[in-house]
Amino acid sequence: MKTIYETYSQEETERLGRQMGESAKAGDVYTLIGDLGVGKTVFTKGIAAGLGITEPVNSPTFTIVQVYEDGRIPFYHFDVYRIGDIEEMEEIGYEDYFYGEGLSIIEWANLIEELLPGCRKDILIEKDLEKGFDYRKITITDIEG
Repeated sequence: MKTIYETYSQEETERLGRQMGESAKAGDVYTLIGDLGVGKTVFTKGIAAGLGITEPVNSPTFTIVQVYEDGRIPFYHFDVYRIGDIEEMEEIGYEDYFYGEGLSIIEWANLIEELLPGCRKDILIEKDLEKGFDYRKITITDIEG
């Protein structure tokens, strides 16, 4: 199933993320795909808020994964943009996160496609400057593996 949302501000983008966080279940995996600066981290901050996480959420660009445990379920935030080799994912034990007791969000997930679980939500965030600087088209596809 594919659902398309349109947001016109960072607040709306974050609110949509919050709604997804509120309905997330342990073991869910969300992939985030979109160009630099498209709003992946804004969306992720909303998801964290929906999970009840109060600490600041930043993209884990240099650490690959950031773990937050103060929400209703653990939150595993991946940024695989700088990953050089799939073996780096194996070294951090990605399977324990993807198939664990929390929600995994993976920014730039297209770079590790062969490792992704069959069941997940793929989230594509796109800009369209003709519709405004803060406009985002967010396509959420349920993948049933």
